[in-house]
Amino acid sequence: MLAIRMQRKGRAHYPTYRIVVQESQRHPLSGRVVAEVGNYNPATKTLTLDKEAVEKYLNNGAQPSGRVAFILKKNGVKLPKWYKEPNAKKVAAKHADKLRKNQPKEEPEAPAEAPATEEASAE
Repeated sequence: MLAIRMQRKGRAHYPTYRIVVQESQRHPLSGRVVAEVGNYNPATKTLTLDKEAVEKYLNNGAQPSGRVAFILKKNGVKLPKWYKEPNAKKVAAKHADKLRKNQPKEEPEAPAEAPATEEASAE
C-alpha cells in the first residue's frame, strides 16, 4: 500500500520537508520513494505541490498522513470519500477534582452590620 507522507530534509533546527509517495511499510527516511509530489518549508510556510500527481495517487488508493491531508485540504485538493480524518486526541487531567476551576465557589464573608452603626449615629 502506498502512503503520501512528509520526508524531513534540511539542516539542524531548520527543517524542510518533501511530500513523497512511498510504501507505507517503509520508514520515511530509508524507504524507496515512488514519487516526489511536493515540498514544504514550515519556516516560510511555502508549499510547492503537483496537484495532478497527488490526485492520481489518491485515486489509486494512496493513504495520506494526517499532516499531509491537512495541507492538501488547505490547498484545495479534494480528498477521496474513503479517507477518514484522525480523531482529535482528548487530554484528560489525572486529578480533575483537584483543579482550581473544578472547586466549589467560596462566597465572600459579609461585612459587619453597617446599618446598626448608622442607627446609633442618627440618635
